[in-house]
Amino acid sequence: MALQISTLFSYVRALPGTAAPLLRVRANYHGASVKFSHSVGPQSPQQAVNPATGPVLGIIKKFTTTAALGSSSQGNRFSSPQQRGGWFWLGKITQAAVLGVSSVALIVSFHTGSLAAMARKVNLNSAEGDWKETKDGLMSMTVKERRQYYRTSGFVPLEDVPVWTPSTGGSEVSHYPRNEKLTQKISVYSGDITKLEIDAIVNAANNTLLGGGGVDGAIHRAAGPVLKKECASLHGCETGEAKITCGYGLPAKYVIHTVGPIAHGGVGEKESKALRACYYNSLRIAADNAARSVAFPCISTGVYGYPPEKAVHEALATVREFLDEHHDKMDRVIFCVFLPTDKELYLQNLPLYFPAGEFSLSLSLSLSLPLSYSHSYTQYINCPCLY
Repeated sequence: MALQISTLFSYVRALPGTAAPLLRVRANYHGASVKFSHSVGPQSPQQAVNPATGPVLGIIKKFTTTAALGSSSQGNRFSSPQQRGGWFWLGKITQAAVLGVSSVALIVSFHTGSLAAMARKVNLNSAEGDWKETKDGLMSMTVKERRQYYRTSGFVPLEDVPVWTPSTGGSEVSHYPRNEKLTQKISVYSGDITKLEIDAIVNAANNTLLGGGGVDGAIHRAAGPVLKKECASLHGCETGEAKITCGYGLPAKYVIHTVGPIAHGGVGEKESKALRACYYNSLRIAADNAARSVAFPCISTGVYGYPPEKAVHEALATVREFLDEHHDKMDRVIFCVFLPTDKELYLQNLPLYFPAGEFSLSLSLSLSLPLSYSHSYTQYINCPCLY
């Protein structure tokens, strides 16, 4: 995410009886290093500082970048004029010795949003270095800039994930009102969750958050070893809770880690409540971080033993109720399934929580009924008293 241009003024406070010089500052970037050079320029009467009245404002100089960063084969060179050079304001100058004239310290705020990130070497194949710096760097990049750091090929952008289209009602009567705007926020996707280029994917993690089998292991492998370093700083996660990290080498910007209930002994109120909490807390933390597209795997239905035919209802009910309350905070919720049986469960039960509109129901039932009955039955299901 690009940083906004900072409009900080420059302040130079001279020592008593001494005229403060203007500083010309040039920033040269090479690798991860930053070098500053300064010189004293001639002063005009307008540039001189009156110690009694305050500082000189508005010292602006140009910075240039001389090398690109990273380890990709393209060299990660800055391609745009804004990346090659731009203007910045010197920050507030306070109390550090400069040329023996006054005490100043420079705080520099740059015009180019992702420059600070790209000025560091981002290596997602090694756990060495400061994960916070790596995270900050990736988070300040645009989607196009981050693509060179993906550790997976064949990413799938959100626009390539179709919206679910209901065709008929479910076998049971829905307890939720029809809301086509919410229905258009739902997708069922068969494929690899680690390839989705969206705001956030949800990881069915264990309590340690340090990786495991199944989808948990797949996400850690695709993200790279830096993900584990950030996860270690979170000190685990309780069942039903959710915590968020950077996506690192994943196409997804964030990974939301949640711990589902273990249900080998059967499903009771405790397990049901915990599974609902996984979905709700994941959506809540996504919304808190402005993640507007989220993909869920089938939480707890693998080695944790939660019956898929029961888990699907907890997932759909929680997502529907969250969207009812926070429809403005989410653009898409994707149910990412791997097994054909899981896909069938979602397609079969989605109409119970996201009922089809009048047109969809009318068309489907008309096509399935004999011609002599279709017209009268369509009129019946369109009766306002049924909604």
